[in-house]
Amino acid sequence: MKKIVLFAAFIAVALNVFAQSQDNEQQINSAQRLLNSNQGLTIGGYGEVHFNQALDGDTYNNGKLDVHRVVMLFGYNFNEKTQFVTELEFEHVKEVYVEQAFIQHKLSNAFQFRGGLMLIPMGIVNEYHEPNTFNGVERPLIDKYITPTTWREIGAGFTGNILPASIRYQAYVVGGFNGYDGAGKFSGKNGLRKGRQKGAEAYVSSANLTGKIEYFGIRGLNVGLSGYFGDSQSTLYDGLEKSDKDAVAAADSSVIGMAMIGLDARYTYGGLQLRGQYYHTSLSNTKQYNEFTGNDVGSSMFGYYVEAGYNVFKHLDNVKTDLIPFVRYEAYDTHNKVEGNIAKNDAYDVKAITTGLTLKLTQNAVLKADMQFVKSAAADEYSKTFNAGFGIMF
Repeated sequence: MKKIVLFAAFIAVALNVFAQSQDNEQQINSAQRLLNSNQGLTIGGYGEVHFNQALDGDTYNNGKLDVHRVVMLFGYNFNEKTQFVTELEFEHVKEVYVEQAFIQHKLSNAFQFRGGLMLIPMGIVNEYHEPNTFNGVERPLIDKYITPTTWREIGAGFTGNILPASIRYQAYVVGGFNGYDGAGKFSGKNGLRKGRQKGAEAYVSSANLTGKIEYFGIRGLNVGLSGYFGDSQSTLYDGLEKSDKDAVAAADSSVIGMAMIGLDARYTYGGLQLRGQYYHTSLSNTKQYNEFTGNDVGSSMFGYYVEAGYNVFKHLDNVKTDLIPFVRYEAYDTHNKVEGNIAKNDAYDVKAITTGLTLKLTQNAVLKADMQFVKSAAADEYSKTFNAGFGIMF
């Protein structure tokens, strides 16, 4: 409850202090840029290179250098109503993924059909993950362990902008997480992350629902409410005789129910930049799932962060770059609640502070450096990591 109050207070400050400047201003990502283009074929992309160095006064630690990702986006307008967008990602030089591949047909600004491999519209970073759109070299921890960025599945639904109300909405039916394919995929350590199917020969035993509503009617402010609801998928249902009660009971034990709610806000005013996210996930049938799989997934998970930054070059004449010192505090717990014989593991109750600098050479080319301090409830002190890197988007 305290986490909800903290995040609500954060949003209230943004709304009440700055609500005097009204204007329609919607923030967009790379795919939306391509969809907004009037050309036939459009090309975009983004990429980032990272250096990570663990710091420990008692031991030597090797640093890590990584071309974390290089991404190419291609969009094609068949006509003024029908478009296609795909995103091809190369991670760590050697891994290749299709991150998006969807068709969109516009009936009106307020009503557009979309189908294919799509980003799940939860929070901020899962949809807005280009390196120049967030502070810090690495993405926030809650976007790894609570919402498993980059989270995408195959589905279909509708999206649109209701411009008079300054609202954008998304609503989709999608395939769900792979919860069991001979082994359980969910755990306290990794949350739901290992269950992403990513559209790669994904199987479906039950459909899931996801959606988001964003309000952008105050200049510089985006506020979002998102949700994801359904059941995990299990291969045990494939070819299962409905009359075989024991086999059905075993298959039912390999599934968990999910209800995830997200709140997010982004605000800029002059040089000031504020953002925050809150997630809460309730999971059902975890006692039976853990007994069946031998795993330790919790029955409730939460995560949140609040972040503040300031562009110190904002009011300097003839300076075209941005220099943004920032600080972010975040917390998450994948064992917020547990059921059955599973003991709550304090190692999964984590707090983190990240502080550093973002230097935007242009709005689409950025240099970053930060220090990150991470501590679980089971640890005596914070672990420290220095991160640096650069990123681009075009």
